[in-house]
Formats: sequence, structure tokens, C-alpha cells
Amino acid sequence: MEDREQYVRYQQDRAVLAAVGACLDPQISQISVRLPRPVAESAVAAWDREELGRVGEESREEYDLRDDAAELAFIGLAITSSGVWDDEEVVVDLDVAQIAAALRAAR
Repeated sequence: MEDREQYVRYQQDRAVLAAVGACLDPQISQISVRLPRPVAESAVAAWDREELGRVGEESREEYDLRDDAAELAFIGLAITSSGVWDDEEVVVDLDVAQIAAALRAAR
């Protein structure tokens, strides 16, 4: 049997990471960002789009793609709800989870 001791440590690390998150959450919930008009308009279009097909069995890669598309749509919702257009940019407050999702997708 393979030694799985490190996974006990990883579980403990996850608990500490969650504690860090609990400390940060009330300090940093939203951040005001500026997005260029073409990117912002694409996010809004993702929010406005209706997905009529049902989700069947999907691979991990397909799930991740769908999840990223949903994150983009939520950014579009934020822009639609509270974005302030300033010429060729929009200023909008985004949840840190949305920002993290966008940063992960960029990497």
C-alpha cells in the first residue's frame, strides 16, 4: 500500500487555507476594476446568452470550460448591474472570486 501520509498534511493545510480565507473575506470582498469595452461587451454577451441544451456527461476539461464560461457570465452580470461606462472602458466592482477565476484563466 502506498504511503498516503502527505494527504493528511494536505488536509490540514486546506483547513489552514480556509482559515486564511475566513480572515480575508471581510477585508477584501470586492475590488473596483477597469475593463476595456470589447472585453466588457463580450462578458455582457455571455451573461445575455441562453444555453438551451442540457448538460450531459462531460470530461474534466469540458467541466472546466463550462465553469469558466459561467464565471465570465457572472462578470457580465456585474457589468450589467453596476458597471459605469467611461469612454472605452467600464469600471465595475468584481467579487474577488471572479477576479481569481479570470486570473486563473489568463495563466
